Amino acid sequence: MRKNNNHGDFDQKSIEVSRVARVVAGGRRFSFRVASVVGNKKGEVGVGIGKSSDVSSAMEKSFKQGKKNIIKPRLTKDFSISRQVEAKFSSARVLLRPSLKGKGLVAGSSVRTVLELAGIKDITAKILSRSKNKINNARAAIKALEMLK
Repeated sequence: MRKNNNHGDFDQKSIEVSRVARVVAGGRRFSFRVASVVGNKKGEVGVGIGKSSDVSSAMEKSFKQGKKNIIKPRLTKDFSISRQVEAKFSSARVLLRPSLKGKGLVAGSSVRTVLELAGIKDITAKILSRSKNKINNARAAIKALEMLK
């Protein structure tokens, strides 16, 4: 996790860094795609994707994109959710349900990152689809949190 002092109080965590290529006349041109989750652990979270020829500028672009896509879900006073929600983004399906106080955050993959950076404490999350796409799973979690409004 990266704490940026020049970007306020938002933290950034990369969920995927991949090298992508486009084919041109002389061969392949490589660039990097970074997907990251941005949040302040106080109820604001967003997902962003950035592409560039080097990883550091791609991370910067994904941070800016994530800040543009920030949502503020309605949370309870003890930073949990009020009811069970299920959301689908592309082929990824995610189920979020509140759990007992003190149980903590029970989630996997990129959904855990989204919930951590949102500051949600007592919640159980389950990825219902067989999708291994981290970006779509994170976006499904964001969509589920949006449904709480």
